[in-house]
Amino acid sequence: MRLRILTLAAASGAALLAAGLLPAHASAAAPKSAQEGTVSAADLLAKVTSCSQISNGKYRTDEETSATVPVCGKNGAVFWKADMDIDCDGQRTTNCNEDRDPWFQADTAFHQSDGKPLNAETLPYVVVPSTSTIWNYSNAGIKGGGVVAVIYGGKVEYAVVGDTGPSKIIGEASYATAKALGIDPDPETGGADSGVTYILFKNSKVSPIESHSAAVSLGDQLAKQFLAAN
Repeated sequence: MRLRILTLAAASGAALLAAGLLPAHASAAAPKSAQEGTVSAADLLAKVTSCSQISNGKYRTDEETSATVPVCGKNGAVFWKADMDIDCDGQRTTNCNEDRDPWFQADTAFHQSDGKPLNAETLPYVVVPSTSTIWNYSNAGIKGGGVVAVIYGGKVEYAVVGDTGPSKIIGEASYATAKALGIDPDPETGGADSGVTYILFKNSKVSPIESHSAAVSLGDQLAKQFLAAN
């Protein structure tokens, strides 16, 4: 995950404007299935209406914003509600490279089973903040390859924990995650400024990490358990 420091306020405004004015493009980019698994977005969201804060402080959603986002604890999961910046790091692809993404890095914190970085264009993954005094994700039972239910616009997309980012910023997911949820996935101008819920299931791990079908299968099971336990 890159550290997003926008030098021009207009750049941030343009990103939000682009995200708001391109619903047709975003919809066209979404997969045929608007819902993964059998658990609805509404049922999951009903379980995260209140927050029992487990982080020692709160996170910013971007470098220029104030810290307003806590990490919350539930039985079997942690969650936060934030924005979505687009992570295009990892393997170089048509849409994820230095030309398309000014913050591009050719690596991810966690790797495929063959040792290569993850492919942000094809694999739905989520970025977690690097360990700090605010929160240590590994101490909370969150690990690379762990399953995440990402909820936006009434849709559920299952992703994996695939990268780490700045220690004080939260709210980022891969190009593929955004695309699947109907969010503009452009790494420079896309994303969503709010309304994204991330539910990370504790002590889960998809194997291999690059198998999205395995993430969906395990995610659906864990989502059902989450509903029953909360």
